Amino acid sequence: MSSLHRGLIELVYDAGSIRRWNDQVNPMDFTELDKQAHKMIIAYVLAKVEEDVSPGSVDWAKLLEGGIFEMLHRIILTDIKPPVFHKMMQEKGTELNQWVCERLREEAGAVKGGFQERMRRHFFESDYARREKRILKGAHYLATQWEFNILYRMCPFIRGIEQIKQEIEDQIEDHFDLLGVQKIALGRKTAGFVDLCGQLRFQKRWSQSPRIPPTSVLGHMLVVAILTYLSLCEAEACEQRKVNGFLAALFHDLPEVLTRDITSPIKGAIEGLDEIIKDYERIQMEEKLLPLLPAAWHQELSYYTDAEFTNRIRCENQPAQPISFADMCSKYNDARYFPIDGEVIRCCDHLAAFVEASISIRHGITSRHLQEGVERLMNIYQNKTLGSINYGLVFQAFAPDGKQE
Repeated sequence: MSSLHRGLIELVYDAGSIRRWNDQVNPMDFTELDKQAHKMIIAYVLAKVEEDVSPGSVDWAKLLEGGIFEMLHRIILTDIKPPVFHKMMQEKGTELNQWVCERLREEAGAVKGGFQERMRRHFFESDYARREKRILKGAHYLATQWEFNILYRMCPFIRGIEQIKQEIEDQIEDHFDLLGVQKIALGRKTAGFVDLCGQLRFQKRWSQSPRIPPTSVLGHMLVVAILTYLSLCEAEACEQRKVNGFLAALFHDLPEVLTRDITSPIKGAIEGLDEIIKDYERIQMEEKLLPLLPAAWHQELSYYTDAEFTNRIRCENQPAQPISFADMCSKYNDARYFPIDGEVIRCCDHLAAFVEASISIRHGITSRHLQEGVERLMNIYQNKTLGSINYGLVFQAFAPDGKQE
């Protein structure tokens, strides 16, 4: 059974249909997928600040996996109002966690490398990933506040809204032991980076076509990150490759907050156009995005976002070196090379687009753009494998005319 289990991927996309704040007047659809994506970007910022203070204090694998576990937990329990959810968890948390883990037994069990066991530890062992869980919780409340601030400015007169505002602020204050929470709460440079990333939820994918569920660039980034993580589990990659793959995928469309989405057909329409776009994105990153973050982080974030679909390694402070996937698996599957599987990220980027279009077509909402996208990607990937990762089978499982399992 593949780590890229169809049921697990479908669960991730269910988050795109879960609406948040649906008991409030709001100017847009806030979805659970966007919230979780923003949460993971904020968690990255909080964790980097922690490591600036105490190098090596964050277990990145536990942090990123914990984000996936908590997202799946939230999807299974759907959109329960926070006071009700916290009351349920306070009184019946163990039983609820057990029920969620049982519901995820098949999907989590398909992922190679002990994923299911670590998920159980995350929910049932209080000492497991204690710092990482606290970072995730702080990121959760900051992402919630970011959404709420939009609602609050639109309708501050709604009964009970001041109480919600106070409760969120109190929860954030309770996480002031995390220096990153303090930095973001100050509303200065780091908060500006978080704000810009949050704006990617306003940019919709497949903007020229109706689609169900509609997903944003921000949500798409998290989907690609999770698919990349699952792919690297299937490839039995080392822990650092999985961490780097997740983060590089999470930030792979980050320049689009400055350039908007430029589709692949346009990029490939004229020879040399893609290189011009890449140069412009790099300049915009250096001038507008990176200055919002500490200088010590710039090299790492540039390494994640430059040549995002190229397999690469980096030793100490040497320039990035492109390599083949075969060499990645046989020679460089080791933390000291700080490897990034750009080729896997590219496949997962296309897989995410394929699933987005296929799900909509299966729901009965289609268009020429969706049909052409599905046909083009199916032709490319129907026999595609990367080592032990069989993308052909995954694409076939999501083909709009394929048989439902």
